[in-house]
Parts: sequence; structure tokens; C-alpha cells
Amino acid sequence: MSKPTYSDIARLAEVGPATVERVLNGRGGVRQETAEKVILAARKLDWPGRLPERHMGILRLEVILVRPDSSFFARLANAFRRIAASLDPAIQVHLTFMDEDCPDDIVRRIESPQLHRSGLVIAAPGNRRIREALQMAHGQGLPIVQVVTRNIDGAPFVGIDNLAAGRMAGRMVSRLNWAQGSVVALCHSQIYQVHRDRIAGFSDYMFSNPRPGLVFQEVLFGRDEDDTSAVQVAAALKTWPDLVAIYNCGGGNPGALQALERAGRDIFFVGHELNDLTGRALSRGTADVILDQLPEAQARRATDLLLHQIGLTSDPVDNPPIRFTTIMAETL
Repeated sequence: MSKPTYSDIARLAEVGPATVERVLNGRGGVRQETAEKVILAARKLDWPGRLPERHMGILRLEVILVRPDSSFFARLANAFRRIAASLDPAIQVHLTFMDEDCPDDIVRRIESPQLHRSGLVIAAPGNRRIREALQMAHGQGLPIVQVVTRNIDGAPFVGIDNLAAGRMAGRMVSRLNWAQGSVVALCHSQIYQVHRDRIAGFSDYMFSNPRPGLVFQEVLFGRDEDDTSAVQVAAALKTWPDLVAIYNCGGGNPGALQALERAGRDIFFVGHELNDLTGRALSRGTADVILDQLPEAQARRATDLLLHQIGLTSDPVDNPPIRFTTIMAETL
């Protein structure tokens, strides 16, 4: 193919050839948004030249996450950082952690970013104002990819099949746990669809496949906080002396597992997120099954989807649910 001309790029970017010349030769005097359109058009037409230093980092992808104290989100953030280091220098990834308890701050960040952005990856709690802000930004043409939890329709969602994960946990509790007695589940709260789906899948399996002598009693809320989760598990052990199994569908594993170790009870435990702590718990027998949702794969898929939406890649990106892995002591 012949080298595209300034006029070819100008037609695709809907600007004048003079604007294309200024951008590709790094001479400035062009608005950020306009320069971005030119760069994207040049890439789509396989412009062979290198981008000038003036426009390095012109394509900014923003990643908004919550809970930096969570091992899952820490792994997810590290994965985005590694991916960012491998991208073309013209693409910069800006990673921001926001407080999940301050939805108004998240809304302001969605509506008024500190820098012009070409696309957004976001994990945020379910909140009416956050949904409205995302819907407005998406309607205005901002490419958006949702990770971990879904807030709006129309923008791609990357994550595991959480209903299936909950059902798998139910199957493990029902079929691998030898004891009879009470069962409880632990989750963050009601603000994340991901947890509601996991609890729905767990409940559905337990009630659709009853096992004599095994009773699913209640859902407890630990807010993915270690101290709160420890208190909830300790209280459950007192409330149900016949407690034989716990499914923790979110974070707070350190607190929950610590409470079980202090109690010295043989409780069948199914949790999420393989890390050093849960790996040791599996080895010691405090935990029995850990479901890992592969945040590294989620970060890679989210980045690929966003780059395709922006127009930096031409091949469509398949987006089936990320496959979670089921890990026990024998498979470590």
C-alpha cells in the first residue's frame, strides 16, 4: 500500500491538511482533542512515521479503581501498570484510586477529569449518581470499559461469571463438606452487583440442591474489612453453634480466617482471591477452596477492549466471561 497523504488523514480525522501537517511535524498550535483525532486517523491508515516528541503521550487512558487495601484491586492495579509499560509511548495510562464511600468524588472525576482522556476503565460501586455520570459520559462518546462490577448497559463489562462462581461455591459447600449444620455467607454489602450475583448463585445452588442436615442461614456483611469480617465470623460462631461452613464472596479474608483460627473450629471455608495469605490458609487447612478471578486477565482484556473502541486496534476483541480458577491445597 502507498503511504497515506496528509489529505487522506485529514479526511478521516475531519480536519484540514494543514492541521495534519502541524500535528505530524510536531509544530504545536493544535487543540489536544483535535491532535488526538489526527493521531488516531494516522494510525488507522498505517502512517509510517514516528510521532514527534510534542505529542508523546497524547492518548491518555484513565483507570479508576477502589480499595487499594484489597489484594484483588492491588493485583489489578499492578497488572494495569505492567500493561502501561508495554504500550506505545504515545499511550499513557493514568491510574487513580477513589474512595468507594465517597461516590460524589467519583462522580466529579467522571464528569471533570484532571486531564483530557481518550478512554476510561472503571470499577465503582453501584450508585445512582455514578450510573448517571457514566451514562452521560458514554452518551457523549467517551469509550468506557467496566471491570469487576457493571453499572451501565452499552459499555463493555469485563469480569467473571459471578452467578457461576456463587453456584460453584454452593456446590463445594454442599458436596465437599462432610458435616451437617448451619451455613452462612459473608460479603461486602449491597453496593456491588458482583456480590449480589455471587450470593444469588450460592443461594440458588443451596436451595435447588438441598442436602439433608445442611441449612443456609444468613448473609452477613463485612464490607470487605478485616476487622468487621472477623467480628461477623466470631458472632456467627456464637449464633449458630452448629456452624459448619462459610462462603466469603468478597474481601476481608484475613479477618475471617483469623477468627476461625482463634475459634479452633473445623469450619469448611470457601473464599475468593488467591494470595499469600489464602495460600497459607489452604495449606494449613483453615481454608478449603479459593476461587481466583484472575485480575491480570481482566486488566489485559479491559485494555484491549478500550484500545479497540478508541480505534487503535482493528481486530474485534472477544469478551466472554473471564474464567475463574478453583484452587485447593492439593492444587497449590
